[in-house]
Amino acid sequence: MSDLPHIGDFPAGPRRSISDVAGVTVGHRTIATGPLQTGVTVVRPHLADPFLQKLPAAAVVINGFGKSVGLLQLNELGVLETPIALTNTFAVGTVATAQIRSAIAANPGIARTTTSVNPLVFECSDAWLSDMQALAVTEDDYAAALAAAAVDFERGSVGAGRGMSCFGLKGGIGTASRRLDSDRRSGIIGALVLANFGRLESLTIAGRRIGPALAARLEGAAPQRDQGSVIVVLAIDAPLDHRQLRRVAMRGAAGIARTGSYYGHGSGDIVVAFSTAERIPHVAVGTVLSRRCLVEAELETLFRAAADVTEQAILDALFSATTVTGFAGHTRHALTEIAPDWATLG
Repeated sequence: MSDLPHIGDFPAGPRRSISDVAGVTVGHRTIATGPLQTGVTVVRPHLADPFLQKLPAAAVVINGFGKSVGLLQLNELGVLETPIALTNTFAVGTVATAQIRSAIAANPGIARTTTSVNPLVFECSDAWLSDMQALAVTEDDYAAALAAAAVDFERGSVGAGRGMSCFGLKGGIGTASRRLDSDRRSGIIGALVLANFGRLESLTIAGRRIGPALAARLEGAAPQRDQGSVIVVLAIDAPLDHRQLRRVAMRGAAGIARTGSYYGHGSGDIVVAFSTAERIPHVAVGTVLSRRCLVEAELETLFRAAADVTEQAILDALFSATTVTGFAGHTRHALTEIAPDWATLG
């Protein structure tokens, strides 16, 4: 994708992916059969058991027109204890059940001899391209996506992103990373997005507002008002506590806005952030838990990088997507098909 612009001044990691954060892997299960264009995407925060070795985490709801499982407890306790699952709106319950079964299989004492588990599932609606009433996603699809998790994974019209639309074009899964080199430390922040939002007329790429020109090319195509959704997952290898992660997550909103979103009435816009630097044991030793966290002034660099990496991941979704035709013959065209000359527009 040589035409994909680089956002900001920070260099990308070697994979240009959330998996540049050590231990983070991603897996997909894609359903692409006629009117069924949907799937599941799973972000594994590390390779060990996340229930036994939890990670500091936080989430920010920018606009709450969305469905999720586990969001309240995530922000109450400030820890991640399952993988993060992304899917379509009507599959949230099914995928949450699959997460619970997976956790119980690994830890048979859950809800019997120890605490329950907090599944974490987020969604966007793929109803334009997929027949959501068919309830096509199964628990086996979650299990397959989890088993497929790897450092190298597909982007674009895959997994949970298969049926997603973004700015009236084909959306889906995008990812990016930024290296935070400085005199005092280095680190990585990575992003993965499920992009399903935005009005075509508002689309802005690297500061160039190309939406109006694309709208003219797609005159007569079904519009997309800014009432979709976007889920952003940020992984950071710096030691941050829940409060600091929440502050970093908020800066993801800047990256979303730069692409042309105004967080419309019907849009579910959520950013989840977690740190891989410290693990929190399920069974505590002693009564005091000692943990490290960054000096507050060091967050400034992360704030900038969080905005850049979010914007980059959304563009990655648009540039990686392929044209999809699905439910009722509806089609969303890929940006690269409609505007290979995007850099000359606007």
